[in-house]
Amino acid sequence: MGRKIFLNSSNRLVAGNSLALISIFLFSAGFPAAEVLLKIWHPITLMFFRLLFGVSALIILWILLEGLSAILKAPWLKGIQIGLLGFGLGTNLLLFAQWYTDPVTVALLATLIPISATILEVWDGRRKLNKKFILGLAASITGGFIAVSENISLDLGWGILMALASGFCFMWASDKSVTRLSEISSIARTSVTFTGAAVFSMISFMVMFALGFIENPGWLTSVQFLNLIVYSIIAMAVSQVFFIAAIDKVGIAITSLHLNFSPFYVMLILFVLGGTWDVRAIIGASIVAFGVWLAQTR
Repeated sequence: MGRKIFLNSSNRLVAGNSLALISIFLFSAGFPAAEVLLKIWHPITLMFFRLLFGVSALIILWILLEGLSAILKAPWLKGIQIGLLGFGLGTNLLLFAQWYTDPVTVALLATLIPISATILEVWDGRRKLNKKFILGLAASITGGFIAVSENISLDLGWGILMALASGFCFMWASDKSVTRLSEISSIARTSVTFTGAAVFSMISFMVMFALGFIENPGWLTSVQFLNLIVYSIIAMAVSQVFFIAAIDKVGIAITSLHLNFSPFYVMLILFVLGGTWDVRAIIGASIVAFGVWLAQTR
């Protein structure tokens, strides 16, 4: 009996960490894509179209996997409430943060998000802090900083504050997606909560457009449209499905530790696209991996 429980626990850890790894890699692909799109669109415009494409793709996939009846029975009101405040506000803050700073800086600040996630679990009594977890958390944050150490800035401006606030909103909404919507699947949770984010984004877009702060979006080139697909469907919609599934397996705190790989993934993607490589990214990622492992040892 004890061996069976141990194996089940071990399988959940492997599955949860694998899902988290995939999620954060896909999420990281959005930073270079956003950098291209922010050159032609206002952040509010970009977020509106990002959520429009992302939610549309999610609902289509949801229908194909579970049927129309699952959509009609879903707890839409509860999901929209979570997504409106958490993902709606969070996604807009994240994009404005990148607008004020740069993709590497935002990825760097994402390494601090596990602190918010840990606070949420401790506050609810779902996690008791121990020495190994605290050391693992510290190691993963340190590794994330080392990965982009050459680009670290001490400018405590609005961009940094927005990025930190965005991280807390994301963690809160992701956590509540699992704890308050436990009766539905990961793709259903992502769809209903991101619909709330889309409502938030639509209101923001309409108000800003009516006030004359943003103009009609122009036509996209094929390259720009490809970046929009990456940014909306791959880096947001699909990434969040994997992220929610990972939280279901190992919890929000452990899943969020994987965010500390994002500076390494961003640099890796930029390198493939012709950027430069820094050996510190490998050192940082190695320390992050050690921290993720240490935080889960018993």
